[in-house]
Amino acid sequence: MSSFSIWFALVALALVFVSSVSADDVVVLTEANFDQEVGKDRGALVEFYAPWCGHCKKLAPEYEKLGSSFKKSKSILIGKVDCDDQKSLCSKYGVSGYPTIQWFPKGSLEPKKYEGARTAEALAEFVNKEGGTNVKIASVPSSVVILTPDNFDQVVLNETKDVLVEFYAPWCGHCKALAPTYEKVAAAFKLEEDVVIANIDSDQHKDIAEKYGVSGYPTLKFFPRSNKAGEDYDGGRDLDDFVTFINEKSGTSRDGKGQLTSKAGLVPTLDGLVKDFLSASSDEKKEVYSRLEDEAKKLEGSAARYGNIYLKAAKNCIEKGADYASKEIQRLERILEKSVSPAKADELTLKKNVLSTFVA
Repeated sequence: MSSFSIWFALVALALVFVSSVSADDVVVLTEANFDQEVGKDRGALVEFYAPWCGHCKKLAPEYEKLGSSFKKSKSILIGKVDCDDQKSLCSKYGVSGYPTIQWFPKGSLEPKKYEGARTAEALAEFVNKEGGTNVKIASVPSSVVILTPDNFDQVVLNETKDVLVEFYAPWCGHCKALAPTYEKVAAAFKLEEDVVIANIDSDQHKDIAEKYGVSGYPTLKFFPRSNKAGEDYDGGRDLDDFVTFINEKSGTSRDGKGQLTSKAGLVPTLDGLVKDFLSASSDEKKEVYSRLEDEAKKLEGSAARYGNIYLKAAKNCIEKGADYASKEIQRLERILEKSVSPAKADELTLKKNVLSTFVA
């Protein structure tokens, strides 16, 4: 086999692997990976859906809950096929309406149509019966703060917090479709003490909804520390849209998984002094350190915490030598590769990010 053929085969294999990876716990299936994932050594429940389909949107949070519950089961696959994108695959399996849910037994590509209720519990009961498993629907704790008349003002009008509020109605299809994404937004920012992701049942608490001019659902309003009258959120409703919005408005640096980005903890006013510190002679470094210390004392809130990390890094560079920062970064990266708590990962990432400014 030629080197080109080997390269082409590896690329094709990589594409198949990537295409089967999903951001959530439901495997995205396409023509490229369907036969590799389905009909092999595990049973598969597959939802054939269309992105514009209202019933599909209503099913989405329940189906994702199902995927989350079965993600550790080696004998079961929970998958989905976008029929707008994969028309021939859906046609192959006789899909004419959405959503169509089919069960593929282990070792078979001959499906059995699911005709039961479209709840996570009913779907799990069916999969357990067909697949011989005994999986319970996982109860995932919510990171969304539930608002009521008793706590609305206390949470939303708190001038130390940036608060995103979803005004929803339980019967609203668009609200149900948004629910799993909104949960992910809340989870992404749950370690940010000054950011709150909340919602309120506007059907039950109409007075509050009317007070803020809510006439349709879902309505999203942002209540920053600087404006407790509230601002309409008119951005996109994908996870990345919300994350980008919160980061820009609140000065946070999170990604969709809640992990800190490489920009987290960096303070521009201190970064300039770090450049002076790196170019200074051994004797001059102490003078620049004093300037760093003076500037750090002016910082407030979370920035003050970051300032202390800068000062500790500079002090260690003076005491332990110019290569301290690069060696310490390598040590922190080794720790981060292991299983550490989210809070510990935040702490180590902040330190790593600040130390990176001390590497010449």
